[in-house]
Amino acid sequence: MLFRALIGAGLSLLVVIGARTTRTLSIGGACAAALVGTLAVAAGWSWGVLLLSLFVSASGLSKVGEHKKTERTGSIIEKGGERDAGQVLANGGVFAAAAFGQILLPSSIWFAMAAGSLAGSAADTWATEVGTLAGGEPVSIISRKRVPTGTSGGVTVAGTVAAVAGALFIAVAATLARWPVAFAAVALGGVAGALADSVLGGTLQARRWCDVCAVSTERLVHSCGTTTRPAGGLAGFDNDLVNAVCSGVGALVALLLS
Repeated sequence: MLFRALIGAGLSLLVVIGARTTRTLSIGGACAAALVGTLAVAAGWSWGVLLLSLFVSASGLSKVGEHKKTERTGSIIEKGGERDAGQVLANGGVFAAAAFGQILLPSSIWFAMAAGSLAGSAADTWATEVGTLAGGEPVSIISRKRVPTGTSGGVTVAGTVAAVAGALFIAVAATLARWPVAFAAVALGGVAGALADSVLGGTLQARRWCDVCAVSTERLVHSCGTTTRPAGGLAGFDNDLVNAVCSGVGALVALLLS
């Protein structure tokens, strides 16, 4: 295990250096990713492969049509471009905890939790990236009314299909790695996580309002330069926390179905 941890640290360092070069991760995000990667490989080689599968697919999708997606969502989303430590841990924190559990007390439950959490994160990430790029005005999963692109809780047909594809992608990877968790459990966990993300994004996630532009946003300072004011949701319950819950729901559903 110690040998794998050392190798994992070295490999993680190489990956995050590449991510910093392509502006995929911030400095804080790179440090968090290196920690998660080291724990993953320490838990087992296949753990590192599954984590890398999520990272590569998410990073690749984020770069496709990046400029166009920024134009469509830049006035709404608080974070964009480089992923910071909060975003990395929101998507990989549950997985890292499961890896740590596997190191301390090996059990099949950690495999189910890890695969489900990654499936939830992949489903949510694929839905966001593909849905934003494909275009089409999303509708709120709660009110069914049309909302601007990038609005939390907004869904599109393309994004929904991508969410299912992301969940299936991790389920296939876990199956190929011969993990002791049912394919359906991982896939359904991923879909459940993405669904939870949309519901929470449309209800409890903190929302703000720009009085000058008269639009809803997640940004503390709108793209016009105006400081925004609270306009609903729970204070402090931002997109990172919603993503963390998404990952946790994926882990829980996969565990229960296993």
